Amino acid sequence: MISVRGLGMRLVSGGRPIDVLSEVSFEIPAREFVAIAGASGSGKSTLLGLIAGLDRPTAGHITVAGVPVTELSEDALAAFRRDTIGYVFQSFHLIPTLTALDNVALPLELAGEADAFARARVLLADVGLAERAEHYPVQLSGGEQQRVAVARAVARRPAVLLADEPTGNLDSATGKQIVDLLLGLHRLLGCTLILVTHDPALAAHAERTITLRDGRVVGDERANGAHP
Repeated sequence: MISVRGLGMRLVSGGRPIDVLSEVSFEIPAREFVAIAGASGSGKSTLLGLIAGLDRPTAGHITVAGVPVTELSEDALAAFRRDTIGYVFQSFHLIPTLTALDNVALPLELAGEADAFARARVLLADVGLAERAEHYPVQLSGGEQQRVAVARAVARRPAVLLADEPTGNLDSATGKQIVDLLLGLHRLLGCTLILVTHDPALAAHAERTITLRDGRVVGDERANGAHP
């Protein structure tokens, strides 16, 4: 499902090159739930963004569902993200001038789905927010905003669901609710789920944990301690 080979990402800061990722390689089968763990600054979010095609690496190759992500044009990348990827950000990234319903319906509308708003209402009900459909992000709690963001991410039933520190801005109890929601959707949709986290307790929910340190893979273990 996902193949990452020899991935490198070099940025220039203060006139000096910094290797954010170096020689990162792994394979993730379809439907697997994988945590990408590591301390802040280890390259986790950069790696997730590259898998999603949000940025381009300076070395290596990524293939997702048979699509050579690192070789696509910008237009092809946009279509790939629309059709294949669901993305949950730490900071929600809801559009403040749109209601919860409008935020969830937006990707469906952009894809030309005729029943966008009916589908969006079902999705909000699925995440426990049926009564909050007409509320704007500023009127919602952090946990409610993240639930809207999750509903939006899965609106088009993506084959791959990516979550970047989805509980980072939430208290522990609300964070657990979001993790449980992601796990339930992972099982319901049969999608591949990749969760970026610096929290070992959160990573422990995954079937497999890939650990980064200083931009390199330093661990890759399944929940039973076995190596893939």
